[in-house]
Amino acid sequence: MTPEKKLESANIYLRPILLSDVSNDYIRWLNDAEVVKYLEVRHFCQNYESIKGFVESKINADDEYLMAICCKNTDLHIGNIKLGPIDQYHKRADLSLFIGNKNFWGKGLAIEAIKLITTFAFETLKLNKIMASCYQENQASAHVFCQAGYHIEGTSPDYMLLNGIPHDLVWLGLSNNQYQRRA
Repeated sequence: MTPEKKLESANIYLRPILLSDVSNDYIRWLNDAEVVKYLEVRHFCQNYESIKGFVESKINADDEYLMAICCKNTDLHIGNIKLGPIDQYHKRADLSLFIGNKNFWGKGLAIEAIKLITTFAFETLKLNKIMASCYQENQASAHVFCQAGYHIEGTSPDYMLLNGIPHDLVWLGLSNNQYQRRA
């Protein structure tokens, strides 16, 4: 499933991921301990074949959108955002993202990406709820989602292991009703 056109904001655009996006930069991002510190992909060494397989599976999925986050000025692919899997019955989906190119960290681009995909999810796909999660220690991620209008809905104690130590998981969400009230 891919949107017909790219989704644009002031500084970035989202477009469907392409196999040609599986580049040396992408591979480097997913093997950079700082980039993947809180991502589940950190448990495995990534290479061209593993990333290509992941991207192909998302391109061919009918219940997920994997989008490249691109810098509007340069067309540079700087990270990814994924909506899904989408539960069609309950009209809900999970949301996750990462900015792999560290030159673009701290510039508010993750907030822009979340807002773009959220608008697409609620206005085009007519979803009812979007959920995200992060390790409690990952305050930057929680902050970004809150800045994009999401709310902390709770925590799950000792839900994930980080370096073999149990850590709490923070659940964030936004309903279509909340989105409409804020718009």
